Formats: sequence, structure tokens, C-alpha cells
Amino acid sequence: MKRPLFIALIASGWLMCWPVGPCAALEIQPSREEISAAVARGKAAAQQQQPPDSFYVRFGATDDIHPRGFLLTKLGAVSVMATHMALRGLEPSDADIDQVVQSPTMLVSTVIFGDVPMFAADSYMVLDQGGKTIKPATVRFDGRADRSAAWPDPPRFKAKVVASFNYADFNPAAKTTLTVFPATGGEVSFPLDFAQMK
Repeated sequence: MKRPLFIALIASGWLMCWPVGPCAALEIQPSREEISAAVARGKAAAQQQQPPDSFYVRFGATDDIHPRGFLLTKLGAVSVMATHMALRGLEPSDADIDQVVQSPTMLVSTVIFGDVPMFAADSYMVLDQGGKTIKPATVRFDGRADRSAAWPDPPRFKAKVVASFNYADFNPAAKTTLTVFPATGGEVSFPLDFAQMK
């Protein structure tokens, strides 16, 4: 897979995380050994016909009508890329790997629910670490939500809110609360323990 397409898939949140195998630890400055191991995990996943998105870290509910989400670590992203390429008989180049590892931000994608089509427009997302609020570098949201699996019963609509956070702004070893604030009011929170993301 060419780099621009791979990065676009990550940025769009198109790749979802399946509960297949361990995700990589949240490591801001991974060593060459850790990177090589992440590539090897990706190749092994391809050989076992596991989806590339098995390296996403999932949180929240596992059903189709409650809030959930995923985030992508640097080593997880390397494994995702390696899996995609191995499925096509290719190997990531050093330049491919460096582009992923040098990314200054972590992607966080959430799915939230509401009862009107525009409920997620202008939503916001923050991290909280012991009372310190970390604001995102970017936030995107569905301006118009899709019907949920519960339709026509509540919650009737689901929408995606995606943010990127600068690694330099948060402590990757601290317990964290991720909170999404829909513009229509209320909030949805998820506990995250970066230190346990393996």
C-alpha cells in the first residue's frame, strides 16, 4: 500500500480494531528493536490472515449501541502497515517506517450516540490526567449522524468523533480519562491506562 493511502486510512478512522491479538505498547520513542518486533508482528498477522486493524487499541463497549472507540500507538501503526504490505507481498521501507514512527500525534477515534441527526456536529474531545486537561491538535466529527443499530428506538443515531493529540502534551504512562463533548450537551467518558496498552 502506498504511504499516502495508508496515512489517509488512518486519518479517516476507516481502519477499525478487532480484538485479535495484543496491540503494541504506547511508546513515544520506540527503539529499533521494538520497531523490528512490530514489523514482525505485522508479518505474522498477515500469514495468519488476521486483519491489519487487529493492532488498534479498543476501549468502551463492544456492542453496536453503546459508545466505543480505538486509538493507534506508533508501534501499532507500524504493525498495521507491515500487515497491509505483507498481504500484498511487500515490505515497508525504512522511509515508510520512519514516517509512521516520527508522527507527532496519536489518533483517537470514538463512536458516540444521540437521538437527532446533527447531535455530533461541533463535538470536542479532551484528555484528563490527574486534573490536567490536554487539548487535541485536531478534531473532526460527523456533521450528520448515521442511523444506529437500535433505529427507530433510542439511541437512534451514531456518529464518529476523531481527534489527534500531540505526544508532547501528555504523559504516556499516566492513567487518563478521555471525554467527548457533543455540542448538543452531555459528555461521554472513557478510562484509558496507557501503561497497560500492550
